[in-house]
Amino acid sequence: MSRTCQFCGKTPHVGHNVSHANNKTKKVWYPNLQRVRHVYSDGTVRRVRVCTRCLRSGMVVKPA
Repeated sequence: MSRTCQFCGKTPHVGHNVSHANNKTKKVWYPNLQRVRHVYSDGTVRRVRVCTRCLRSGMVVKPA
């Protein structure tokens, strides 16, 4: 659960590395998560793990 964006719910994706000889090995793509401080609507400030897409779109309200 720790590698999940707390706003959009983005999680790791699983697939294969495929070589030129068509050998397949397991691979995991992790979302680009950052730990930032977020102000909730009741005024409390907490650290949350947020993907950079949510940071750029303005979903995270940072404290002043």
